[in-house]
Amino acid sequence: MATHRIGVLAGDGIGPEVVGEGLKVVEAAGVDFETVDYDLGGERYLRDGTVLPDSVVDEWKTLDAIYVGAVGTPDVPPGVLERGLLLRMRFELDLYINLRPFRHADRNIDMAVIRENTEGAYAGEGGFLRKGTPHEIVTQGSVNTRMGVERAIRFGFELASKRRRHVTLVHKTNVMTYSGDLWYRTFEEVAAEYPYYGTAYNHVDAACIYFVDSPDRYDVIVTDNLFGDILTDLGGAVSGGIGKAASANLNAAGTGPSMFEPVHGSAPDIAGRGIADPSAAILSAAMMLEHLGEGAAAAAVDRACMAVDGSVQGTSAIGDAIAAAVAG
Repeated sequence: MATHRIGVLAGDGIGPEVVGEGLKVVEAAGVDFETVDYDLGGERYLRDGTVLPDSVVDEWKTLDAIYVGAVGTPDVPPGVLERGLLLRMRFELDLYINLRPFRHADRNIDMAVIRENTEGAYAGEGGFLRKGTPHEIVTQGSVNTRMGVERAIRFGFELASKRRRHVTLVHKTNVMTYSGDLWYRTFEEVAAEYPYYGTAYNHVDAACIYFVDSPDRYDVIVTDNLFGDILTDLGGAVSGGIGKAASANLNAAGTGPSMFEPVHGSAPDIAGRGIADPSAAILSAAMMLEHLGEGAAAAAVDRACMAVDGSVQGTSAIGDAIAAAVAG
């Protein structure tokens, strides 16, 4: 059995706590792996100004996967880590698919959101004119390419082939008439290649309502970077809480490693208290195992998370219970 080389960026706040539980569960699943640890995040930046060295990016490209806990501290100015570390990771490794699944048996929720992950409003287009004056002007554009839009939509249809064969496009075509037009036309053209699939279109504001009052209508959703960021936080809220929301940042073409992380942040207010729910980090580890070809182990972790859900409290106690369930 091949050993998987996994880069670990535990990060800040509760990050090291939840990542530790995730790795505990991966080990209990019997997967052979070795870790390469990276001291990056808010605390490192405050210590010596380091955000993301070029040498680390080069080293990441030799790994099989990257596992992230959470990044950010209140003392770091907004945008420093988001753009300099997380977004740069997405751009440099071409992590163009953000996949976030949501399930809740009691609410009949079983959906997956495909968020285009390297374009849109997060591409960084824009700037200031006359900054700091009464006549200040700011622009912040949304950059969308046919290639970027199409590969996200195609990924959505391929994912739907393994699920219930229904794909919903979410955008705001009535106001964002340029980017929305590109997304809608591309969606219709790709959908024509899948004639036996159900499709739908929702404006993003309507989708927010549907996420709350009728989430069972959804199977696979495809959307742009900004809308996906917002919708998936709502998806976490309606499916058991953000502490159970997992994600994969995928280089689906396989030209480099993919990255896996919980949706939640570093939660510095509860760091070190042993009360953070590591479920999202553990479910993200299950997604990593699936991506690495360890399907049986991934399924075992997924089942264990469902079996333990809500029955145990405390970070290490939850991790121990899930690891024990995986080990059988």
